[in-house]
Amino acid sequence: MIEVREFSGLGGFRNEWLNAHHHFSFGGYRDPTRMGFGHLRVWNDDEIAPGTGFDPHPHRDMEIVTYVREGAITHMDNLGNEGRTEAGDVQVMHAGTGIVHAEYNREDVPTRLFQIWIEPDRRGVKPGWSAREFPKAGDGLSVFASGRPADADSGALPLHADAAVLAGTLRTGETARLPLAKGRKLYLVPVTGTVTVNGVTAHARDGVAVGDETEITIVANETAELVAVEVAG
Repeated sequence: MIEVREFSGLGGFRNEWLNAHHHFSFGGYRDPTRMGFGHLRVWNDDEIAPGTGFDPHPHRDMEIVTYVREGAITHMDNLGNEGRTEAGDVQVMHAGTGIVHAEYNREDVPTRLFQIWIEPDRRGVKPGWSAREFPKAGDGLSVFASGRPADADSGALPLHADAAVLAGTLRTGETARLPLAKGRKLYLVPVTGTVTVNGVTAHARDGVAVGDETEITIVANETAELVAVEVAG
């Protein structure tokens, strides 16, 4: 099963500082057929104007991953964490028993990012935050964050979920192959470029929902930056 969710058909919200597109139901956008995908609950495509951002607000019992595509985001929370994550890098927040955080674009240019929420395997974990720099270029897809046992020693940021966040760049004509075990799902979004996923074409910022496949073959029709999340179904 492969379903392409075209960027033009996503839900949306816009005000004077935020231009958001929602792959799944979120905030004022609700589609009963798009309440998530397996344990993936939220995938927001956000553009945040310079000098603005999300004021302090709470979360509980969710693994929240931020992948910065352009610009940078500055995080602060009530645990005393503060850090700046820039394009190509990733941050992970464990909401657990409760955390209050803010996210600001302190840059002179718009910040564009993906905000991804994954349901944890268990509730009530200790809240926390971490971020990591990753190489800005590379072949294929690398694991950026994971709670899968097989990735325990990969250097990826930890998740309290049997899931993995992968990202990377495929140059024109390059191919990446990913196995997909029974009962697993994968949701993939090209940041830039056009790809085929098992022969199905997806353009920049489209969502590709994959299930009931044993292997995923991704071919770059043009150089493409990709972000993908693999979760239990």
